[in-house]
Amino acid sequence: MFDKLMAAQQKADEIKKRLDTVSVFAEVEGGAIRITATANKAITAIEINDDFFKQADKEELEELLLTAINKVMLQADEVSATEMQAATKDMLGGLGGMFGN
Repeated sequence: MFDKLMAAQQKADEIKKRLDTVSVFAEVEGGAIRITATANKAITAIEINDDFFKQADKEELEELLLTAINKVMLQADEVSATEMQAATKDMLGGLGGMFGN
C-alpha cells in the first residue's frame, strides 16, 4: 500500500513539473495587454501594446491588467485541473487492487 501511495505522490510531482512547462495566454482589448503564465500560475510575461500604453490612463491600465491576470489564472486552473483529473483517473485505476477491487 505504501508503495502505491509513494507512486501516486511521485506522479503528482511529475505533473507539477510538467505544468511548469505549459504556457497559457490571455489578452484584453484586442491584444492591448497580453499576459503569459505557466499552468502552475507563475506569470512569465506581460506585454502592453505601445499605442495603448501611450493613450491609456493609470486607472484603465490597472483595471485591464487585473482583468488579463484573472483570465490567465483561470486558464491555468483549467489546464491544471484537466491534468490532475487525468492523473487521478490513472492513479485510481492503479490503486483499485489496494481496496480489494
